[in-house]
Amino acid sequence: MPTIHSINVSSQTGTTKQPVDSAAFNLRGIEGDAHSGAWHRQISLLSIEHIRRFGESAKVEFKPGDFAENLTTEGIDFAELAVLDHLRIGEVELEVTQFGKKCHGGACAIFREIGKCVMPKEGIFCRVVQPGSIRVGDALEVIPSKLPVRVITLSDRASRGEYEDLGGPQVSKRVQEYFTGKKWRLAVDNSLIPDDAEQLRALIRQNVEQGCRILITTGGTGIGPRDITPDVVRPLLDKELPGIMEFVRCKYGAAIPGALISRSIAGVIGNTLVYTLPGSVKAVNEYLDVILPTLDHSLRMLASIDEH
Repeated sequence: MPTIHSINVSSQTGTTKQPVDSAAFNLRGIEGDAHSGAWHRQISLLSIEHIRRFGESAKVEFKPGDFAENLTTEGIDFAELAVLDHLRIGEVELEVTQFGKKCHGGACAIFREIGKCVMPKEGIFCRVVQPGSIRVGDALEVIPSKLPVRVITLSDRASRGEYEDLGGPQVSKRVQEYFTGKKWRLAVDNSLIPDDAEQLRALIRQNVEQGCRILITTGGTGIGPRDITPDVVRPLLDKELPGIMEFVRCKYGAAIPGALISRSIAGVIGNTLVYTLPGSVKAVNEYLDVILPTLDHSLRMLASIDEH
């Protein structure tokens, strides 16, 4: 079982932290610590294993708190964690918000002495979601998070088995490829329904209530009599993101005028990102080429993780 090797605090930023036997946590961080506040990097963590390895390579002996980490851990591999994982320490619960950070360079005493630092690459940051108190030696439990992704294909003929749904599986494939190597833990699910407004509306509401973070539909974005996807989705949105789909239409409409007829929309329902794509595999790829690079930042914004 991973444990807390050391608890470290300081009353000023830009200084090393001093070990203490115990600490009280509130929703701003550790009480009395200079890095507490209403932001996503309230608590910093670094493993004693990384500190020791770094010290051996630099031929310098470092102690807990020298890298300004609040919690020095033992027995946990940060590489196995994901954004929004929870760490339970006694009655305290933390949420993982960031991996590594920008190096302060000359403003860091260790960097000035050695020319490098372990914290920017190996440290992680959390915010407090459940306050309480902890002591040195307390066990650290990882509660894995999930990033639920729902892909919904709308097609009368595919739902009747008249042809194979290719758009939905392509969306799933592209989304999973994009997140490979990123610090999120995906759970992707696909649905196939006819072009039916009530079924789509009910499915969207169900997924939002169940905590879906990304919802992507494919099909039903044209002007045919059964194309109802944008008409169902738009009234459900809390915020619309017009720039994404406008850019796609402009990008491809210059060469293919038919692309301008697409009524695809994007937006947010609660904490769920919603995108409505056309049904063809070609169009799915074109739209995702634009959408995918925006997902990581959009997810962080919805989770109130401001890395600016």
